[in-house]
Amino acid sequence: MEHRISSVKDYTDLVTWKLARELRKSVYDLSRRWPSDEKFVLVAQLRRAAISITANITEGFGRFTYPEHIQFCRQARGSVMEVRDHLTTALDAGYLTKKEWLDLDKLALRVIQVLNGSIRSARAQQQPSRAT
Repeated sequence: MEHRISSVKDYTDLVTWKLARELRKSVYDLSRRWPSDEKFVLVAQLRRAAISITANITEGFGRFTYPEHIQFCRQARGSVMEVRDHLTTALDAGYLTKKEWLDLDKLALRVIQVLNGSIRSARAQQQPSRAT
């Protein structure tokens, strides 16, 4: 599991969390310039989903069992997908340029990739060792 590595002492050391934080910050920066009538609609939904990613990674880090860690990684992955959908809505509404959307989507896909690696690692840790 990613947080069992000796160089990882806190959730802020996790590559997954760092990437998700970068995505969250980008979401906040871009959504600040969107129309005020979206403040309580798309902006709120998008920001909640972006916050959920880092929060779930953090909560999974704090759990004691691999199945719990995996479940929080899955929840984070679901929130990344939600962010991607909200960003597509923003693109369709003309709030993002195609380049901005592509850059954010690339980052979101990277977060998913690293989360998937963390899930695979945790699953492998659950398996009894075959070495005898």
